[in-house]
Amino acid sequence: MAAVPESHTGWTFITSHARVLAAIADNPNIRIRDIAARCRLTERAVARIISDLEQDGYLSHTREGRTNTYRIDPDKVLRHPAEAGLPVASLLSLLVQDETERTGTPTTHTPQLVDATAAS
Repeated sequence: MAAVPESHTGWTFITSHARVLAAIADNPNIRIRDIAARCRLTERAVARIISDLEQDGYLSHTREGRTNTYRIDPDKVLRHPAEAGLPVASLLSLLVQDETERTGTPTTHTPQLVDATAAS
């Protein structure tokens, strides 16, 4: 996993919900512990955010053994009226970077968005 930036005080442009969703888009099998480290949040906060995202239909998951595999609905529109009609895929295309760009090291994982309504 890439080095986690130091904590930051004050306001930021990106919400914790967007950060968690971007981490999942980057790796659909990511563990809550790793999301928490990457987003500089507690595991409890990440679990709550995942619950929020699932409840509102942005995210779903399937359990495979001890691993969760998350699916993002790329066509789900953003909640704020100022972004009316803008799909979550548009936001994630700005937030999710190829691991090579972020860390300078090659990776075998390609970020993907999967339609949550598609058959498994």
